[in-house]
Amino acid sequence: MSKEKTQRILLVDDEADIIELLKYNLEKEGYDVSTASNGREAIEVAKKTKPHLILMDVMMPGMDGVEACMSLRDMDEFKTTIIAFLTARGEDYSQIAGFDSGADDYITKPIKPRVLISRIKALLRRGSTLNVASPESLSGISVDRERYLVFKDGEEMSLPKKEFELLALLLSKPGKVFTREAILNEVWGNDIVVGDRTIDVHIRKLREKLGEDLIRTVKGVGYKLEN
Repeated sequence: MSKEKTQRILLVDDEADIIELLKYNLEKEGYDVSTASNGREAIEVAKKTKPHLILMDVMMPGMDGVEACMSLRDMDEFKTTIIAFLTARGEDYSQIAGFDSGADDYITKPIKPRVLISRIKALLRRGSTLNVASPESLSGISVDRERYLVFKDGEEMSLPKKEFELLALLLSKPGKVFTREAILNEVWGNDIVVGDRTIDVHIRKLREKLGEDLIRTVKGVGYKLEN
């Protein structure tokens, strides 16, 4: 029996032939696979099966993937669940919407099954939280890693998973300039291909929530946290 047998994957797509093909290939690798045909059904199945990873299409009837991802991220039990989109929508704005909703990865079709399985394995390897020590507070900002919560001036906030991990990384060494490459490796993993724009979107979201002056841009290099 494969060591991945205990890892549960939820496939969400309204095209039955795609579900059948992906399910076959993933079960052959030893994963425990459940399926859903739209976003609303995905939420109900996820509540029952508690998947380690959800692989979801964007365009679906009833509730699309972006809406479903946002709904899942609002639930405490799915704040750290790995969620990836698998879709034919490759436009920049679709990818940004996907990451804004809290997704960990955005994979465009068509993709060969073996390549997809490699991406899934990379995502599951990155499933654990960052192992970096953070100070208790910086400019009134502190993090609770176990509950994935941020506190700003004593007020509790809930951030999407990748925004939280990005903030935790920057907070681990205030004043240190983290290069874009370092951020991609630490937060997304060097096995996952995302663009520089993904980092920019997440930085913009953090600034909107925590204040424009907290995260500084070091032009041509990366970002840092400063008091």
